[in-house]
Amino acid sequence: MSEEIEKVKCLIIGSGPAGYTAAIYASRANMSPVLYQGLQPGGQLTTTNDVENFPGYPDGVTGPEMMIELQKQAERFGTDVRTGWISKVDFTGPVHKVWVEDGKEIHCDTVIISTGASAKYLGLESEQKYLANGGGVSACAVCDGFFYRGQDVVIVGAGDSACEEAGYLANICNKVTMLVRRDVFRASDIMEKRVKAIENIDIHFNSEIDEVLGDDQVVTGVRVKNNQSGDTWEVPATGVFIAIGHKPNTDIFKGWLNLDETGYIINEPGSSKTNIEGVFVSGDAADHVYRQAITAAGTGCMAALDAERYLAAKGLH
Repeated sequence: MSEEIEKVKCLIIGSGPAGYTAAIYASRANMSPVLYQGLQPGGQLTTTNDVENFPGYPDGVTGPEMMIELQKQAERFGTDVRTGWISKVDFTGPVHKVWVEDGKEIHCDTVIISTGASAKYLGLESEQKYLANGGGVSACAVCDGFFYRGQDVVIVGAGDSACEEAGYLANICNKVTMLVRRDVFRASDIMEKRVKAIENIDIHFNSEIDEVLGDDQVVTGVRVKNNQSGDTWEVPATGVFIAIGHKPNTDIFKGWLNLDETGYIINEPGSSKTNIEGVFVSGDAADHVYRQAITAAGTGCMAALDAERYLAAKGLH
């Protein structure tokens, strides 16, 4: 059995901007990184048609194109990029054990976690259609709000993040219709008051999207349903923003790493270190605040540098 176990100096779990940036730095430092792409190769950006706020792309780039370029850059320096995902870990001892979904066992000197987080959606067929074709459904106002400047949009959500995104959209859009599922906000009092004070935000309580409307190419509005009275009405809009939260992809690390109440990995402030020596985290698996490609890439760099220093201190590099 031991002959089947692969030994790796640096294993990177996940393939978004954080994972690929960590791979670029780790491979250039002769750490011979192995990267498993995960269930969604390229991460959340592969669902984004236009990325215009990542430095170095003056004409913009699609999310999938950016991920392909990042992968090529990582491979150019020697990263072993593999399909598949990690299904189980054991961080008991100094050697970190992980298992790939096909049963393969790998022993790692260092592990960089870049598994990201997945946006929560309503689950409507019409929502998923316009999300998939880039026709007007998004889970990130900061990423995509610019494309709807001067237009009417709808945002769904009631927490602090939803209120922040509604305020952001109100600054650049003509009108923001905010749909709150219950009769109260979940947000803090200060965020609720801030949103209610903005003139071009129209708030509807006990309201949900019944269907996203469009012409099969782009969104033209939503049909809203009052979940108390059953009444429905249509709201014209070119963009629909879903702000009902994210779920970090960290389930396999429960019981090993310190997680917050929603499952985000808790890192040592100012570093990528976790509570387990030799295990580092980067990107949205630990970031519930910024959730941007550029911040994920930055923490990927940090994780690779932290891993390199750890290996050097242990005499393993």
